[in-house]
Amino acid sequence: MINVHRLMLVKEEGSIPWDSRETVTTPDAVAKMMTKYLSGADREHFVVVALDTRLHVIGINTVSVGALDQSVVHPREVFKYAVLTNAASLILCHNHPSGDLEPSEEDIRTTRRLKQAGEILGIGVVDHIIVHQDRWLSMQKHGSLP
Repeated sequence: MINVHRLMLVKEEGSIPWDSRETVTTPDAVAKMMTKYLSGADREHFVVVALDTRLHVIGINTVSVGALDQSVVHPREVFKYAVLTNAASLILCHNHPSGDLEPSEEDIRTTRRLKQAGEILGIGVVDHIIVHQDRWLSMQKHGSLP
């Protein structure tokens, strides 16, 4: 006997104010959205923003909630959401509760690994944004996006 499975997305209660017609041409808009979404978080949260082919936001998914200074992130969990939403590309985002926005070596390694996985799957990683309260850093603009 073989099990038959069905995969489906389940929309969580609540939403974030966003004009679904808005195109993500710079990290600024997504960063502002994420600073609100992650405001007050006392642990690291790793969030994926899924984009369609026209760079419109499809939705967001919290992939991991970690400790004060780290969050375990695996490509399988990041791209599971991307595949289920038919995302063309992703923006990665996480918070630094310490307030230091400088990307750590682990942030850079994780981003490199996720970009490589995305290339294999045909799902681009557009940026990785680090936020704290009302401040943020785009790893792409910062020059640390591998």
